Amino acid sequence: MAVKANYETVMVISMKQGEEGIQAIIEKFKALIEKNATLQSVDEWGKRRLAYLINKESEGYYVLMNFESEPEFPAELDRIYKITDGVMRSLIIKKDE
Repeated sequence: MAVKANYETVMVISMKQGEEGIQAIIEKFKALIEKNATLQSVDEWGKRRLAYLINKESEGYYVLMNFESEPEFPAELDRIYKITDGVMRSLIIKKDE
């Protein structure tokens, strides 16, 4: 059995998705993480102003999730972030023990 590690991920969702679209994306990634890892917490930071324009947008909806998983899962999560419409930016960090 592989050693599990703690990770933290932040995603910025496009405001163009609308209220339902944003919640649908959050639920999609919650379910994906719960299926492949142990979801520890979800912290919705909400609508924030971006430091610079991304795809001509000045605001995004920020969500922080903490989870514990095997080392292979974050790469797959990152791949899915990149192909999901509505996710403008994402970051996955391995947390120090």
